[in-house]
Amino acid sequence: MSQSLATAGTAAVPMPEVVLAGDLARPCRLTVADLLAWPQQRAEVSFKCDTSGVQCHSFTGPLLHDVLSAAEPGFDPARRKDRLRFLIAVTGADGHHALLSWAEIDPDFGHAPVLLAVTIDDTPLDRAGPQLVLPQDRCGARHISGINTIRVDGDYPAWT
Repeated sequence: MSQSLATAGTAAVPMPEVVLAGDLARPCRLTVADLLAWPQQRAEVSFKCDTSGVQCHSFTGPLLHDVLSAAEPGFDPARRKDRLRFLIAVTGADGHHALLSWAEIDPDFGHAPVLLAVTIDDTPLDRAGPQLVLPQDRCGARHISGINTIRVDGDYPAWT
């Protein structure tokens, strides 16, 4: 028997999840609520969007480095500077992709304060999913909304 119209609108809507996958000892799925367990950072961001001009927003969320470090990337301690070969691919629910290097977010190298934002302008993103926010970027092309997958990869074939 189908739901009545009165109860159809009250059915639980699943929260979007971010899949952390790839070369990780602890791959997992995270919701915005899970991301709230990490220390929250705030970033006032201004970037140029080709379709809507200059955008100014305030974001809060944990650092991407903190979240990915907790998933234990497969760095080989026997290989000097092994973490420098790792790439991070981020995909949004709309198919938008961005690629970062581990060195960009690593405190020993670029130390970029890249966020997995859980709010935008004090509005929670629990229904939309977290956003990738790169405060240092002048262009907003690497800001990914509704992240559904983050893949850490250190095992890609050598380029020749």
